[in-house]
Amino acid sequence: MSLDTGTEALARLAEERVDHRFKGLPPDAEGLTVGELAAQRRNLFTDGFATPVLALSAERLEHNLALMESYTERHGLAFAPHGKTSMAPQLFHRQTGRGAWGITLAVPHQVRVARAFGTRRVFLANELVDAPALRWIAAELERDADFRFVCYVDSVRGVELMDAALRGTARPVDVVVELAAGEGARTGVRTEAECAAVADAVAGTETLRLVGVAGYEGEVPEADPDRVRAYLRRLVALAVGFDQAGRFMGLTEIVVSAGGSAWFDAVADVFAGIPELSAPVLKLLRSGAYVSHDDGRYRDVTPFNRVPEEGALEPAFRLWTQVVSRPSPEQAFTNAGKRDAAYDLDLPVAQVIRRAGTERPATGVSVTGLSDQHAWLRTGPGADLEVGDWVGLGLSHPCTSFDKWQLIPVAEADGTVVDYIRTFF
Repeated sequence: MSLDTGTEALARLAEERVDHRFKGLPPDAEGLTVGELAAQRRNLFTDGFATPVLALSAERLEHNLALMESYTERHGLAFAPHGKTSMAPQLFHRQTGRGAWGITLAVPHQVRVARAFGTRRVFLANELVDAPALRWIAAELERDADFRFVCYVDSVRGVELMDAALRGTARPVDVVVELAAGEGARTGVRTEAECAAVADAVAGTETLRLVGVAGYEGEVPEADPDRVRAYLRRLVALAVGFDQAGRFMGLTEIVVSAGGSAWFDAVADVFAGIPELSAPVLKLLRSGAYVSHDDGRYRDVTPFNRVPEEGALEPAFRLWTQVVSRPSPEQAFTNAGKRDAAYDLDLPVAQVIRRAGTERPATGVSVTGLSDQHAWLRTGPGADLEVGDWVGLGLSHPCTSFDKWQLIPVAEADGTVVDYIRTFF
């Protein structure tokens, strides 16, 4: 996929017609292209948008992109933010435009989306043993000399399956051994001896090339700063041991990768101490939730809480929903539920109420549950809430917020919608 082709694919997103597929958009925009609708700069609150509607803050989105760009530069980290968070090629483009090395992904479908929109570097944070997908990756590598692809290996059996699928291909697939974060953690090789066996299996093929090591510190059991740093030091020691054993011979770059959205400060600290190896080290951070941040889980666990002098991410999502029932002084219902709002980690939080163009805090209002298409609200004494009011909800967990919306308005602080983000889940 050439850069020009990727740019053209992004431009074609603006040519897509607005219709029934896209929740929350103005009904009278039917038939307009997305670009035409964006050019109208409609107001989210007064120009026909229907509830429920999810919006991204233009200012906060830009703030978060800039903050992580400066953070990774300051700490000498390459950055491949996890694209599964948004699955939005427009955001991938903005992230790489902000200095990201590439995009991390999890499954072959996501790689196909990224490639369709010109992403040149992909880190697949998963072992890939699906033969058709591997053959497609191999064809992409052969077709595009500028395409860089790296994925996990975490078993000898996995290496054997990959090798069988890739025999006869032109370019070897670059792989990193995934070190598990501990017993009972998710994927990854449990012991250093097993890591060596997997590395030996890779060396015994012509279809794979070992280029480094990787892991995910977010899976450390009973994670705390000491345990996370101990795991990351173990990951670094694995890279050093592999290098001393000559496993990276002939490489021009050695990959050492980690980093979710809860412990990237620990990754920065430990990776700063990686010693000189036989080739320059690509210290690759993969945190992805930063792009929108949130009002729940990641607000609570972001490393910027521990290092406030480094800055602060800002929650960029707000789900606007409307009160459709007020059956008692203690209860109300709005028209957004599990189909619209993330709920796997935390329930949404009632933040603001809009009535007749005026916005105020949602004092005394809390979300107690979600049905498929309703939010259950508890209203305390004195809560001023009426049928017809708009209630702005803060959401927890970006990954399961993006995936419920195919086209997301990007709105400035005054409600002016300046862009639309297309997702591909």
